[in-house]
Amino acid sequence: MPDSSGTSRTGQIGARRRARELCLALVFAGDISRQGSEQIFEQAGTILDALIEQWPLDSDEAEKLRGEIESYGCRLAEQYFAHSLSIDELISQYAEGWALSRMPAVDRNILRIALAEMLYMPQVPVGVTIDEAVELAKEYGTEESSKFVNGILGAVAREQVEGVG
Repeated sequence: MPDSSGTSRTGQIGARRRARELCLALVFAGDISRQGSEQIFEQAGTILDALIEQWPLDSDEAEKLRGEIESYGCRLAEQYFAHSLSIDELISQYAEGWALSRMPAVDRNILRIALAEMLYMPQVPVGVTIDEAVELAKEYGTEESSKFVNGILGAVAREQVEGVG
């Protein structure tokens, strides 16, 4: 049974973590291709198919989790696209010395989806969002990405998100 981070007790990655990976792929694709959200969402099924091929899931597990992964991943991406200007402004404000356009694309897009979740999906605990973003940064970013992502998200959480100590 998955815990709040999306990881099952057996250590397998659960649907929420996979959904965040889908969301990252969608937001990254939009960032790199400069396509709008409508075109990106048209590709969601194809992108998810490609991800499922890469994940160590058997076909039964993939079929069972597919709907939940696609639903949450697209909902999270929708939050980013709906609030992209304010999210990007917040990243720029907290990433001292880093222009958004000069950041590594993976780091920039992990921050985008984490802030969308943190600010616009309050049912997810802020700590879980930060932990998951750091894990994505470790998996997809550079050696320094996880520290960079953690530092910015921690500062935003302390200063911008109510109820965070």
